[in-house]
Amino acid sequence: MLVLVGASAGLGWVLLGQGWSLRSPSQVEVVGSRQVSRDQIIQEARLRFPVQLLNLQPRQLAVQLAAALPVENVQVTRLMLPPRLRIDLVDRKAVARAERHTGKGLEQGYVDRLGNWMTSRQQSGANGTGGAPLLLVSGWQEHLRPPLAQVLGRSEQLGSTLLEIQFEPNGNLWLITSSLGKVRLGLPDGQLGRRLDMLSHLSSQLSSRVKGLKVQSIDLSDPDHPELGLPPKPRPGGSGGPGMGVD
Repeated sequence: MLVLVGASAGLGWVLLGQGWSLRSPSQVEVVGSRQVSRDQIIQEARLRFPVQLLNLQPRQLAVQLAAALPVENVQVTRLMLPPRLRIDLVDRKAVARAERHTGKGLEQGYVDRLGNWMTSRQQSGANGTGGAPLLLVSGWQEHLRPPLAQVLGRSEQLGSTLLEIQFEPNGNLWLITSSLGKVRLGLPDGQLGRRLDMLSHLSSQLSSRVKGLKVQSIDLSDPDHPELGLPPKPRPGGSGGPGMGVD
């Protein structure tokens, strides 16, 4: 019994101290990403070989990698037989250019489909050869990510190409579209979904009389009473008067 116990203890010590360790980069597996390499993972995780596998903290590594890499999700798993570190990634894709105000002035960056801010470094390579997105998000703010993600998710259903999403300092939301001009959505509260529904409805259901005119603005801050800003009707023998609103 003493021999068996001693042998087991010795084998356990060998496995813990020698067997369950990462000795080379080949023991780091990167799965699910088309733009993040093993070398990037090792650099951002600050791995120095050899490293004891049990000394690595998967949750801490996942947070560290998610903050540094252009990915939406990171899952880190320690595998013992054979010893290796598995990194499962979901690539993040920039869907819009973005601007935000900081203490150092205006900062340029990007956002993904969830409204998360991406630096130029994180975006690098995310879109391949497709170039930078055309859509612009101005006035990005951390606490406004949920409504931004909601608008981004509905952008293909608005009936008019979305060119810009604007957030005022107080949170008021504006959209600029190719055919409907400026659209005021007001504060992004629980009515935002209804306002987007109304915008999609107006895009497809406006009468031919109104569609034939250049809509200057749309106010959907009250989705029950949308207002259209239309160009003034020319006065006979004189210049046009002030614009009119249409409910």
